[in-house]
Amino acid sequence: MEWIDAATAAERLGVKPATLYAYVSRGVLQRRHGEDGRRSLFSAEEIERLARRGRPRSQPPELVIESAVTALGVDRPYYRGIDALSLAGTASFETVAEWLWTGDPAVWRPPAEGTGEDRGRARRGGQPAEGTGEDRGRARRGGPPAEGAGEERGGVRRGGRPWRCEPEEGLRAAVTAQRGLPDDLLPLDRLQVITTVLGASDTLRYQLDPESVTATGRRLIAGLVDAPPPLSDPQGDSIAERLWSRLCPHPATPALLTAMEAALVLLADHELAASTLAARVAASAKADPYAVVLTGLGVLGGPLHGGASYGAERLLAEIAEPRHAARAIAERVRRGERIPGFGHSVYKNGDGRGAALLDLVKQAAPGHGRIAAGEAVLAEMRRRRLPDRNIDFALATLSAVSGMVPGAGEAIFAVARVAGWLAHAMEEYERGSLLRLRASYIGPPIA
Repeated sequence: MEWIDAATAAERLGVKPATLYAYVSRGVLQRRHGEDGRRSLFSAEEIERLARRGRPRSQPPELVIESAVTALGVDRPYYRGIDALSLAGTASFETVAEWLWTGDPAVWRPPAEGTGEDRGRARRGGQPAEGTGEDRGRARRGGPPAEGAGEERGGVRRGGRPWRCEPEEGLRAAVTAQRGLPDDLLPLDRLQVITTVLGASDTLRYQLDPESVTATGRRLIAGLVDAPPPLSDPQGDSIAERLWSRLCPHPATPALLTAMEAALVLLADHELAASTLAARVAASAKADPYAVVLTGLGVLGGPLHGGASYGAERLLAEIAEPRHAARAIAERVRRGERIPGFGHSVYKNGDGRGAALLDLVKQAAPGHGRIAAGEAVLAEMRRRRLPDRNIDFALATLSAVSGMVPGAGEAIFAVARVAGWLAHAMEEYERGSLLRLRASYIGPPIA
């Protein structure tokens, strides 16, 4: 069992330390003393259960949305019960997206006990069965079903077809819409334009049943990775390979491509993050899937959310040599600025996603100068006892090591999170009632 300190527990619950100890006195929580006999420690599992259930009734009410998509652990998310870190670097993004959308055992088949073949299948992210939602979605879009289940490789089944934006007229319109935009436009801004055009060209956009939304998700994600101007030739048909060719002028090594796919998997969903909450509100009003994704994209670019990776990219770009890290951090601290890529509102003891992705990047490019710069930043943050790195910093490191264009991290984040937004949207479509938050009025007295 893992134990966390009082400050971490109070932050996770969104309460003051005094309220935390009130919970102990009322029997809501249990605590134990640390080895020094002074620190109070709380069960991380018990805190997570209380956080998901909501505060006890004696506390002011808060918004709690029931969801079967993602649970947040102490340092990582779990996608419909499966540890996201166990999928990183092993499962394809396409398989993880299908799992988030459907929860269908035919999409994700856990390994059987003791069989090497099944363990290998789990490492590849599962083996979709014949006749799954992917085939039905192809039929809806006018494409042929896959030829048998086959073995999955890079999210594409042998004998089947990769995700495509069909009909192609919509993709051509999205490509045309890119012309005339500034050459230095950040990728995230292009994704908003592409989403708008793809939505306008889809006559089935208002079909909100799960099968149709799943098919729309494949079409939209395929369009997001195929419509931007190409910078290099795709090395394959997977979403990760095609997105790489839009963000990097250099071909990917197999190890870097594994890190790229892992980033997409780790970022596919994160419970009720700011952009996901906004997307759910839009879906509760029966906004179509493209409008839901546009809502999420509008929020994600904020510097306290997905835009943090862009800030971390700029931080790394300032550090030409590792010895420059101390000054770069010191100047930001002096200006009272937040250090981008560090700290997390949920993971007070460290973001496991960031650690997992950084490990893959280091394995892919040992000794790379950008990794050395990143290590210097991490050392300086530890020396100052500042918050630990999160996945935004790892994403910026991947972008820097790979030689991607500025803002690439935001684009990877956005494409990945489309999977989660649509999974949450489907829950709201099924729930069928409008999410209506209430304000606590603190203005002038009402006349």
